[in-house]
Amino acid sequence: MRWSSSATVTAILLAVLVVFAMSSLFTVQQTQQALVLQFGEPRGVISTPGLHVKMPFIQNVVYIDKRILQVDGAAAAVQASDAKRLVVDAFMRYRIVDPLLYYQSVRTQHTAEARLQTILDSTLRLTLGRVPLISIVSEQRSAVMAEATRITSEQARQFGIQVVDVRIKRTDLPEENTQAIYARMRTDREREAREYRAQGAEEALRVRAGADRERTVLIAEAQRTSEILRGEGDAQAVKIYADAFGRDIDFFSFYRSMQAYREALPINTTMVLAPDSEFFRYFRSMLGLDPPAEAAAPGAAAVAR
Repeated sequence: MRWSSSATVTAILLAVLVVFAMSSLFTVQQTQQALVLQFGEPRGVISTPGLHVKMPFIQNVVYIDKRILQVDGAAAAVQASDAKRLVVDAFMRYRIVDPLLYYQSVRTQHTAEARLQTILDSTLRLTLGRVPLISIVSEQRSAVMAEATRITSEQARQFGIQVVDVRIKRTDLPEENTQAIYARMRTDREREAREYRAQGAEEALRVRAGADRERTVLIAEAQRTSEILRGEGDAQAVKIYADAFGRDIDFFSFYRSMQAYREALPINTTMVLAPDSEFFRYFRSMLGLDPPAEAAAPGAAAVAR
């Protein structure tokens, strides 16, 4: 019975020692830093990984992440310096560099990120409002983001936080601006189309007028050349006739009589003439039947049927 009591006491003592040891020892991981509190008041910061000792029961440990963390800002509408509005979605990367100040000012990560979101939103409005829209959407944005990182880091220092980077994930135009831009683009395209059509119509009119003018000139030149050639031909014909008729007066009389017969006697025409009609004078002269000097005037009428 006496042995049993000693064993029980020993077991109890061992258990107390184990609990005491477990309460006195704590481990800090590679990605952590520890803040030792005594009755809620900070007593020290441990950043070295490994096994560490604290006073059991009266001290406790708060672990703080020392990795680079990220907080996403809410999409916010900002106005650039040229009065252009856009919606910006950004994020911030940060690390906790002063665990004691961090614990005293914000205590929890949730509170810290709420403060950082407020800082990020105000900083974006400030920095983006100083530059035109083209600087935000072009290669110049890197310089703008570097300035935003500097400002947020200065403001976050009061919480024991260092801001590593501020970046824009996405930039969009507000919905009303998007519709207005689409409408303006459509109006511009329609205006350009009208201008192109007007230019085409003007060019077509110019080409058509040039073609008409050239056609008129060509026709006038052709008519002038034709008249010249016709005049020259008529002159040549008159000369040939004159030369020919001048050489043979009888032939000229014969030729003119033949022309008169041909014109006066069309196809299917019957004419009744007196034998001594002047119309047949040339035939009578050819046959040796010249009429007397006082030839009777034609007295017959022509009947055409």
